This record gives sequence, structure tokens and C-alpha cells, in this order.
Amino acid sequence: MQVRVLGPVRMCAGGDETALEGTKPRALLATLVLGRGSVVPDSRLIALLWGDDAPATVTAQLCTYVSRLRRRLGPGIQLVRRRPGYVLHTGQSPVDLYEFERLAGLGQDAFRAGRYGPAAERLRSALAVWSGPALADVTAFLREAAEPGLNEARMAALECRIDADLALGEHAGVVSELTDLVARYPLRERFRAQLMTALYRSERQGDALAVFHSARRLLDEELGVSPGRSLMLTHQAVLSGELAFRDAASPLALHPVTAAGR
Repeated sequence: MQVRVLGPVRMCAGGDETALEGTKPRALLATLVLGRGSVVPDSRLIALLWGDDAPATVTAQLCTYVSRLRRRLGPGIQLVRRRPGYVLHTGQSPVDLYEFERLAGLGQDAFRAGRYGPAAERLRSALAVWSGPALADVTAFLREAAEPGLNEARMAALECRIDADLALGEHAGVVSELTDLVARYPLRERFRAQLMTALYRSERQGDALAVFHSARRLLDEELGVSPGRSLMLTHQAVLSGELAFRDAASPLALHPVTAAGR
């Protein structure tokens, strides 16, 4: 049985989905998955399913939800009572969150080792695991607690994949993607630095500088701050010509990519 939380929360077996009706049953499963094999206390489960308005019968209701979930789990997954809470043992059953974290870790390790091709491939595979916004159909309490961290992990994997593409000379191919990302996440400076790098290497120095000046105005107007170190370094590299693409096999290639992306 496969468990999915990076998108709508689902359990699938043999291509068929096992329905979990209601936000609380889905939140229960997702919270246990997020426990990553550790005990999730009753108090946390209650807080993430009911918030501050738990009914007087909350303990009994939690037990009911656990029993119903346990009956739906496949033979390779165990939901065990271990005081002060519950632990989910997924064994060899695929869990999209765990697969994403495994592939993203391998990709980021490969990037740090200068193996840009394998890094890009593994990070693309990691990002493909997502089927939509994480925890799309659970309680608001769980989304508020867990969604930011999951989204940040996804963004970090995406940024690293783009760094790998830039190191491989794929600057023309990422300009459109980065333009969209900057529009969607205007305060995320790393995307802007990567876009500047891609534009400069596509012989669009003026556009690269325009991206920087737009970022500086936005940061000043919205937050009253100046661009961060990576964006400033990228700006200086554009002006000095240091962002010119070099063969990714050369040790010199990593410097401009790192300055633009980190």
C-alpha cells in the first residue's frame, strides 16, 4: 500500500485508492506519517485534529478514528499504540514524503560533490513525487503547523535543481521557469539571483540588471531592507563579467553558480 501526503492525502493499493472520508481521518494519517516512525503523543494528535476546541469526548473520538484507520491499512503498515500516543510503522510500503526526502538528499549531496548531472536527475525525480499542494485536504490546524516546513523543503530542492541546471549550461532552458517563479515568489531572493545568472548567460545583461533593480525596490518598499548577500554578489558578478558560463567539469564553474544560488 502506498501512502501520499504531498498533495491530497491518500492511500493506494494496486492502483485503487482507499477512501478516507473527512478531514480528521486524513489529518490523523498525515500526522502519523510526519512522525517518521516516532511516537506522536495523543496531545499533539488532538491539537492537530481539533485545535483548542476539543470536545469532552475527544479521547474516545481519537480512539475511534485510530481504529477505523487501522482497519484500512494494508498488511505492510502497522499503527501501534505506544504511550503516550501512537506510532505508524510503514515498513517497505512507499510513502511519498519519505521518497521525496531520500531523493532530494541524494540530489543535494551530488550537487555538493560537483556531480551536476546526477544531482539534476535526482532532484527532478524528488520534485515529481509531489502531486499538488502538501496536505491539501486535512484540518487547518495541521496545515498551519506542517505546510510551511514541507513547502520550504520543496523550494530548497527546486533551487538546488536549478543550480545544477545552470552548472550544466542549461541557462536558456530555465529562463522561462525562473521568470514564473520570481513572479510567484517575489521576495525569494535566490530565484532572482538564479534568473539574473540565466539571463546574463543568455546574453541579456540588461535584463539581468533590471531583475536586480526591481528586487531592490521591492525589498525596500515591502520590508525596508537591502538585497541580501547572494543577490548583491550576483549583481557584482554581472557587472564584472564573472557570471560567464564555464564548463561544469571545471572547478571554476561552481563559483558563479554558488554565488548566484546560495
